[in-house]
Amino acid sequence: MKLELVATATFGLEAVVRREIEALGYKILRTEDGRVTYMGDERAIVRSNLWLRSADRVYVRMGEFKATEFEELFQQTKALEWESIIPLEGAFPVVGGSVKSVLHSVPACQKIIKKAVSVRLSEFYCRETMPETGAEYRIRFIAHKDSFLMLMDTSGGGLHKRGYRVRDVAAPIKETLAAALVQLSFYRKDRVLVDPCCGSGTIPIEAAMIARNMAPGLGRSFAAEGWDIIGAGVWKDERRAAYAAMDAGEPLHITGMDIDPRAVRAAKENAEEAGAVDDIDIVKMDMTAWEPGAGIPKGAGKDDHVVVISNLPYGKRVGDDAGIKAIYAHIREMMESCPNWSFFLLTSDKELEKEIGRKADRRRKLYNGTIETQFYQFHGTRPPKKEEA
Repeated sequence: MKLELVATATFGLEAVVRREIEALGYKILRTEDGRVTYMGDERAIVRSNLWLRSADRVYVRMGEFKATEFEELFQQTKALEWESIIPLEGAFPVVGGSVKSVLHSVPACQKIIKKAVSVRLSEFYCRETMPETGAEYRIRFIAHKDSFLMLMDTSGGGLHKRGYRVRDVAAPIKETLAAALVQLSFYRKDRVLVDPCCGSGTIPIEAAMIARNMAPGLGRSFAAEGWDIIGAGVWKDERRAAYAAMDAGEPLHITGMDIDPRAVRAAKENAEEAGAVDDIDIVKMDMTAWEPGAGIPKGAGKDDHVVVISNLPYGKRVGDDAGIKAIYAHIREMMESCPNWSFFLLTSDKELEKEIGRKADRRRKLYNGTIETQFYQFHGTRPPKKEEA
């Protein structure tokens, strides 16, 4: 069955998600703010949920239309082929949102859409009412400027819920965003990676999973696992293939450090749950006391080509102004003494470049939850071509 699939993404990560989809071998139809639409089939639903690292969810695109009256919304919704996905017993709750649309009442839109789908399915299955006792086929509508996009959620819980986060700390970075930061950096599995403010370890864990080619969705379940259009054998085959694709080759050189002992404990527990505890050194350390070349992390000398990626303290994560200024001052010293090192720093602080005394080579606006941030990229010298290869 040919399907139009939609992978949603945090604003600013669309290009990263697009590259991930292309790497899976699927044709991109269009890229818009917050979502990437591509062609696939039933197996693409499985592979996308298992493998997409930076997408929020994967949906089946059911249709799109204009509607400015409730009767129009009802008839246009009823005209879509819901029976191609939803079986007789399928449960189909409706959720959504409306922005700058005449039909601005979300509860009213939910009620109309629910009724339209129910009528369509009742007529198709020759039933007065639908039992809705089976698997869930959650319908999501996005109303924007009177245009209604109708989607069906294949993921269930957001794709950031990998299943390895057993212990948390204040203001953690989402797994999907952490994976994107790693992919936007210069990190490769033969290089040293350091997160000097690692919190619960999300960035180092995602880096290890990328280096080991571990499918991020292997440790969880998805809404579409109960769908009739996808056989259980497809999920089993794709999971088996994902396990076989893991790279257990050369040792990795990834280090996470944090000043908070609770964060260190959380990072270690999460790394163990993710199956990455042997790939990451997690140490308690004040990053302002971190001296490159002093043995932490292993293999990170001043002349090496090290990648530093960190979600720096800001907002709720800021302890005090003096503390963050000390971190900035130390980063500045490290950049000056380690010209081969590359720094990739996420923060909402617009004064970062001024404090560090250097303009970023690249900047990208990203959202960490509802907080607008910048991903500052300070490039070190290029490594020799042999190392790049």
